[in-house]
Amino acid sequence: MIGMDKKLNDLVILIRGAGEMATGVAHRLASSRFKVYITETSNPQAVRREVAFSEAIFDLEKEVEGVIAKRVESQDQIQEVWKEGKIPILIDPEARVKEFLKPDILIDATLAKKNLGTKITDALLVVGLGPGFSAGRDVHLVIETNRGHNLGRIIANGEAEPNTGIPGPIAGYAEERVIRAPRNGRFKALKKIGEGVKANEKVGIIGNDVVQSRIEGVIRGLLRDGTEVWKGMKLGDVDPRGNKAHCYTISDKARTISGGVLQAILEHFNG
Repeated sequence: MIGMDKKLNDLVILIRGAGEMATGVAHRLASSRFKVYITETSNPQAVRREVAFSEAIFDLEKEVEGVIAKRVESQDQIQEVWKEGKIPILIDPEARVKEFLKPDILIDATLAKKNLGTKITDALLVVGLGPGFSAGRDVHLVIETNRGHNLGRIIANGEAEPNTGIPGPIAGYAEERVIRAPRNGRFKALKKIGEGVKANEKVGIIGNDVVQSRIEGVIRGLLRDGTEVWKGMKLGDVDPRGNKAHCYTISDKARTISGGVLQAILEHFNG
């Protein structure tokens, strides 16, 4: 339990990463009136950019479903951004800012499939999303991120299910809905998120090689134009359901994972 002089909404939460799943978590926690701040790399490569606070690294601010993340240049600006009702996001890949702000909760939402330096001693409660963390050893709790029966489950001992490398099926399509790079190089986008595509339609180029959608649907995610990529890298995501609104709203997966995180926090501090 937290001390009598501190309320739940006084808890400070550091989230490492600002991609799609991290954004879902940040959105839910900020909407629940927690003090949230985020750290990211200087060149994030989120595919579902319309629902990723990482876009604030490039555009200074990013709004997702009414919540705004704002880029700050130092930890000194974080308090001011909180006063604006926004989530501060700082370029700090190693999350060194934690040494100064001493968060009550640290959530590693980088989804790197490995631990990039998060330790169980980093905060009163340390939570890792997905594989790469062991609950009770390097984090207190792990949240399952693999689609299926256990999605969003809180793991108090052990690890999440291993990464399969196969996207979850949507309307019967799994790997087919992913757009991948045919070679190394610089990606030139010819389509935008929210646009419809046909099967085998061109969505971009890398050098002289054409990048195509494998199925018909709506482009739900696409890397920024000019991104350096490698062969096999995920460039985009086509939603076969064809609902354009899905491109701009938090997914069922991100909502489920964020619910698991919120429950973990409440169980720990409101027990």
